[in-house]
Amino acid sequence: MGFEGVLFYFFSAVLVTAAVAVITLRNPVHAALFLVVAFVAMAAHWIMLEAEFLGILLVLVYVGAVMVLFLFVVMMLDINISRLREGFVTLLPIGLVVAVGMMLVMAKVVGSSAFQVASPERAAADYSNTRALGELLYTEYVLAFEVAAVILLVAIIAAIVLTLRRRPDTKYVDPSEQVKVRREDRVRLVKMQAEKKQDRS
Repeated sequence: MGFEGVLFYFFSAVLVTAAVAVITLRNPVHAALFLVVAFVAMAAHWIMLEAEFLGILLVLVYVGAVMVLFLFVVMMLDINISRLREGFVTLLPIGLVVAVGMMLVMAKVVGSSAFQVASPERAAADYSNTRALGELLYTEYVLAFEVAAVILLVAIIAAIVLTLRRRPDTKYVDPSEQVKVRREDRVRLVKMQAEKKQDRS
């Protein structure tokens, strides 16, 4: 086993450990931070597979933007951690059943003949995986790309709605009332006689 194999098993161990910590930790902030670690380990796998664009994109978009937004939402919602701890024990059997079912499905899919492929050949030096990804994304998978965009838009709107709170001590302005304002209601013209300069001589 060469150096590349050592890196693969190292990042795989980090990824599995971080993923287990995400679903077992009761503090949502700590779980989100371990999810960042899992994303970084997954990005290392992408880079080892010569998909540098996907690896960098995973770090920039998910770690740099989505996880920061998620942390802000978690902190602004003021989640009651004690209530989460109460529900963790009661829902543990259901979670174990779902986890075992997902593991069986994943084992069935990965063990199928579609995943039994030979090791891929090294790409040429002038090969651009960014261009190849763009051609596939906007031609063959354009429908899935649009659906993912709509789902992300709904998630953003849901995050805004969840953090929107009415505070009685805050003044709100109705935009419809602002539009109806006329000049006569705000400006008053006053006519004044011009002052004459007095002759002091």
